[in-house]
Amino acid sequence: MPAPSLIAFDADDTLWPNQPHYDQAEAQLYELLTHYADADTLGRRFYEVQRRDLPLLGYGAKSFIISMIETIISLTEGRVTGREIQQIIDAGKRLLDFPIEPLPDVRAVLDVLQEQGHRLMLLTKGDLFDQESKLARSGLGDYFAHVEIVSEKNEATYRRLLQRYGLRPDEFVMIGNSLKSDVLPVARLGARAVHVPYHTTWAMEEVPAEQLVGVPFHRVEALAEVVTYLETLAAEQA
Repeated sequence: MPAPSLIAFDADDTLWPNQPHYDQAEAQLYELLTHYADADTLGRRFYEVQRRDLPLLGYGAKSFIISMIETIISLTEGRVTGREIQQIIDAGKRLLDFPIEPLPDVRAVLDVLQEQGHRLMLLTKGDLFDQESKLARSGLGDYFAHVEIVSEKNEATYRRLLQRYGLRPDEFVMIGNSLKSDVLPVARLGARAVHVPYHTTWAMEEVPAEQLVGVPFHRVEALAEVVTYLETLAAEQA
């Protein structure tokens, strides 16, 4: 395979923490609403509502708020108070402006790749306003020649992006923490996928082990290892 012409990075939980903020907000709301149902019951119902709402509402804090309100209205048969709904809204709003601090080694890795002349892309999914705000708050924007914010990361999305940038699959590398969004659809198209595990994963991004059988991708334990991996690719083409 040729050396990559475009290297794309996922954003949430690859370049900066995101899921821990959602986990914390969810736990706080379950504690607030515990007089209606226990955390396990709330969690199961919330998961069901999110899964149903996802095609309509997409990803991010705004869909989190709506799905949580819908969950508690349904669970309480409308007995939830306006005050409690306001607390859900407030918790969701905090997910739209929390400080963005890049994960360890992110700046160092991007510095090296930029110095080596690689063309870098930020490729993330979710709400446009939310993701643009996170990127601005991160201070990482200048590293990326291209920024793509998409509603979903699937084979059709990656295929469109490859066509838009005039790339063959073997000229593209995707780096991210999600097996579902950053690895499987990329590998299935014949592009290179690099998995950087994160310590927590949203339930909607989990992938059954059987779906990974026979799927070619590279796994690193830390983002810093990406530099060595890319240097190895370059050496193979020399």
